[in-house]
Amino acid sequence: MIDRQQVQKIAHLARLDITPLEEEQFATQLNSILEYFEQLSELDTENVPPTTRAIEVSNITRSDTLQLYVDREALLQEAPAQEGDFFRVPQILNTDED
Repeated sequence: MIDRQQVQKIAHLARLDITPLEEEQFATQLNSILEYFEQLSELDTENVPPTTRAIEVSNITRSDTLQLYVDREALLQEAPAQEGDFFRVPQILNTDED
């Protein structure tokens, strides 16, 4: 059973500033959640296959195919900045060595 002291510790670790009233509310709510998990642990799941979702979901995607772009100049003109035959992008890695 979770008490207010444990709720205070959790709040401290999560950097939450909660009131004494909230501590009591959270203790009650967390205990309800743990009781529910106790009920779930009583279920026989021996022959239940592991799943990631309750319902089957499939994505509609196309396969990746290599396609040459014949008009290089038109493609380079779409870039915000270019340098010769390349796209110029902002530097994202620091190259300074300490």
